[in-house]
Amino acid sequence: MKGFAHLLFLGAVSYGALLVGIYFYQDRLLFQPNIPSRKVTSSPASIGLKFDPVTLIASDGVRLDGWFIPAHDARGVVLFCHGNAGNISHRLESIKIFHDLGMNTFIFDYRGYGLSEGKPTEQGTYLDVEAAWQYLTDQKGVPAEQIVLFGRSLGAAVAAHLATVEKPAGFIVESGFTSVPDIAAQLYPFLPARWMSRLYYPTKEGVRSAACPVLVVHSPDDEIIPFSHGQQIFEAAREPKQFLKLRGGHNEGFLISGEHYFDGLDTFLAGALSKRSPSP
Repeated sequence: MKGFAHLLFLGAVSYGALLVGIYFYQDRLLFQPNIPSRKVTSSPASIGLKFDPVTLIASDGVRLDGWFIPAHDARGVVLFCHGNAGNISHRLESIKIFHDLGMNTFIFDYRGYGLSEGKPTEQGTYLDVEAAWQYLTDQKGVPAEQIVLFGRSLGAAVAAHLATVEKPAGFIVESGFTSVPDIAAQLYPFLPARWMSRLYYPTKEGVRSAACPVLVVHSPDDEIIPFSHGQQIFEAAREPKQFLKLRGGHNEGFLISGEHYFDGLDTFLAGALSKRSPSP
């Protein structure tokens, strides 16, 4: 009996230590700037695209790194918010897709990612995307109605925050989660994940507030963010809205889906940017 009680005690201590560790280190679990690397290993020039390096200053003074990639006779600008791993140099395939769609692209690294200063936090990433928006509207002189927000995975949550305070031409939510507490509860059913979460990123609520056309992109094969999250986000969005179902997993679905993905984006962009003048 004593041996059993001892095992229960050790189990309780271990479980408690796990809870404490997850509570205090959840920022490190979510933000992954070093996977595969924090080093900026390439640029749009490596795929034959001209680009302008951009330095942003967030409202709290943090310096951020980004690229502006122009397209010929562009119909608008994509403000690109990438996922939680790696940096802007790992998004060249997506940059090429938007370039081929006739869109200028502005992509930036959150604080603590790539060449950007600082340490990533939820509130910090909100300041970062706000700085990116201000760069496009103030420094580049791009009207809000020519800017389409694009967010993949974590980036969808970051962009959703911006959609609650600005009014872009459209918002593309790709492979997004409804909120951190929601996804944590599914990934860790043996933990009181909702109670422990210090990160929120309420993507679904942000999309609900977005006063612009919304395209939700998700794959039933997504092994990281369940398809049901995309469905819930779509249900929360206001009209006009569209849903684009992909094939393939979380990180490669847009590539595997190929022409279907490209055509879906093209159709959405045509509607969101209809009757807009060419972008600077």
